[in-house]
Amino acid sequence: MAKYIGAVDSGTTSSRFIIFDQSGRIVGLDQKEHRQIYPSPGWVEHDPMEIWNNTQEVIRGALTKSGLKGSDLSAIGITNQRETTVVWDRNTGKPFYNAIVWQCTRTHEICKDLAAEGGQDRFRAQTGLPIATYFSGPKIRWILDNVPEARAAADKGDIMYGTIDTWIIWWLTGGPKGGAHVTDVTNASRTMLMDLKSLQWEESILKAMGIPPQGLPRIVPSSDSATWGPTSEDGPLGARIPVCGAVGDQQAALVGQTCFAPGEAKNTYGTGCFLLMHTGHEPIQSKHGLITTLAYQFSGRKPSYCLEGSIAIAGALVQWLRDNLGMFESAPEVEALAAEVNDTGGMYIVPAFSGLFAPYWRPDARGVMVGLTRYINRNHIARAVLEATAYQTKDIVEAMNRDSGVTLKNLKVDGGMVSNELLMQFQSDILDVPVVRPKVAETTCLGAAYAAGIACGYWSGREELYNNWEEDKTWRPSMDSGKRSSMYAGWKKAVERTLDWVE
Repeated sequence: MAKYIGAVDSGTTSSRFIIFDQSGRIVGLDQKEHRQIYPSPGWVEHDPMEIWNNTQEVIRGALTKSGLKGSDLSAIGITNQRETTVVWDRNTGKPFYNAIVWQCTRTHEICKDLAAEGGQDRFRAQTGLPIATYFSGPKIRWILDNVPEARAAADKGDIMYGTIDTWIIWWLTGGPKGGAHVTDVTNASRTMLMDLKSLQWEESILKAMGIPPQGLPRIVPSSDSATWGPTSEDGPLGARIPVCGAVGDQQAALVGQTCFAPGEAKNTYGTGCFLLMHTGHEPIQSKHGLITTLAYQFSGRKPSYCLEGSIAIAGALVQWLRDNLGMFESAPEVEALAAEVNDTGGMYIVPAFSGLFAPYWRPDARGVMVGLTRYINRNHIARAVLEATAYQTKDIVEAMNRDSGVTLKNLKVDGGMVSNELLMQFQSDILDVPVVRPKVAETTCLGAAYAAGIACGYWSGREELYNNWEEDKTWRPSMDSGKRSSMYAGWKKAVERTLDWVE
């Protein structure tokens, strides 16, 4: 058997390829950013061909850096930015339009029309999701309505829809030459088109959204012993390697953190922030603004479900300070700036740049800075940016505790921002629970590798994965309870100021 597993991480800002060994350690990595395209306020797009080309580059790059060949890999897994939607021609592979990104708000009117009959929770019983611009279904509808070539292809049966996992798997396994058109249960559960119980596309919702079913991919387990197809020898791996694992990025981090027992939770701090709690083999419908979604499904086993709180802007707020305001040159500098002051001077930033996601679901909200005085300087702003991520996480934890009936005991964390010690300590303080960072912080890619590795027999089962997990650092709360309550009350007041901004 080959010695390694490869994982593609097709994220919101970049593509990566990471090669792991048996103990879950990284032996090769390459990464490349792709463009963020903003055609109008609230609109966000990516170029799907740029993402595929970058994927090929980072696969070759990681192999070169590690001195390995594609044939040294046992299997490939995929993890991806979820909800981001591509519509393309099945004969040529050419996209009919740029990928519409999960953050994009252009489908607001489509969502309003859908909610006019039955309200925002019209499809929640079947899908676990509120009607929101976040999800993929309305994005497919927008492209069909606004790109005549796409509508014509749909009428002829030449169209394919998919989230980024589907797009990458299709190309890896041959593209127009017979590539596999599949999506795993976690990504399918983010479209607002899949029934949570049957794990099939729901005809009544497709009809309500006006989406012809012939363009949809086949729904498969996240870890599938019936491989979807091998990579092609003329592709970036230069070998025929089974593609048999796919997990949406946040669920992949749940798997990478080995949160396999009900009540276990992780939070990923990336472009956005996503807190997931494993709830077992039955979906729990949220009454407090969370999403009910698939956690994962291993081949031949019942699906596992989770509650999720999704935050649109976390690390993206640091990027905004860097790119839009020019406050520093590299994102890690925000910590040093914030550390120059002991507090925010009473100011708050609520980054509702594209509305507020969980637990509010308010597309009418827009970002605010409040509590400003002449005393405030850029250090206070930098600190408020970091604290905003922690406050948004607390909003989610409060809702999750109420929905699940289980009080969070500790929080496993991962993602790019967990190297920020100031943020991690404040997160522990404001939550009043320990915050635990693992030794391998690349848990998203690791989860995709685990899915593929379990499917092909590289890892024997979950026990082996548990043994791979190691703690790197734990932060413990040290904030006075009165101060915690006062600061969080200020945050809630700031959130109120964001509402009803867009008519």
